[in-house]
Amino acid sequence: MQSYGADVLEIADELTDAYVEVFTAPPWSHRDPEETRRAFRARLDGDARRDGFRALVERSADGAIAGFVTGWTTPSPFRTDRAYGKVLERLGAQQVEELLVGAFEIDELGVLKSARGTGLGRRLLAAAVEAHPRAWLLTWDQAHDTIAFYRRVGWQEPPVHGPETDIVVFLAPT
Repeated sequence: MQSYGADVLEIADELTDAYVEVFTAPPWSHRDPEETRRAFRARLDGDARRDGFRALVERSADGAIAGFVTGWTTPSPFRTDRAYGKVLERLGAQQVEELLVGAFEIDELGVLKSARGTGLGRRLLAAAVEAHPRAWLLTWDQAHDTIAFYRRVGWQEPPVHGPETDIVVFLAPT
């Protein structure tokens, strides 16, 4: 497994290809591949410069990316763009401050189809939280297999204090 900081931009095109392969397949097949490519690549340029940014990449025997995880330390004040506003609604400001701010935020976890069922997703998550035991992530509530996977590997959902949204928040096992 290779670890990256801002130097992940050296493999940005390859990582973007892997991201598109994962996140335009079911249950995300409604996403346009080219728009997904543009959006992820633009985000990666900024994300790689965030405080505490880290990416882990596992390659298959042929050298291609088999899976990846990216994340960073959640800053204060807590953002409200992207899905962050929904997290704030769902958990409430107090829980967000106590559980998420200052924790390692797993932004993307992807395992390519050829590597699924090998334990790679579990290994990527474990490696990501090894140095940051206080970690969290979110996923879309329609990603049923993904939600089941997070529950199976011990990630837990904090109590919901606000209205339900289309995202589910998970905390790393403690």
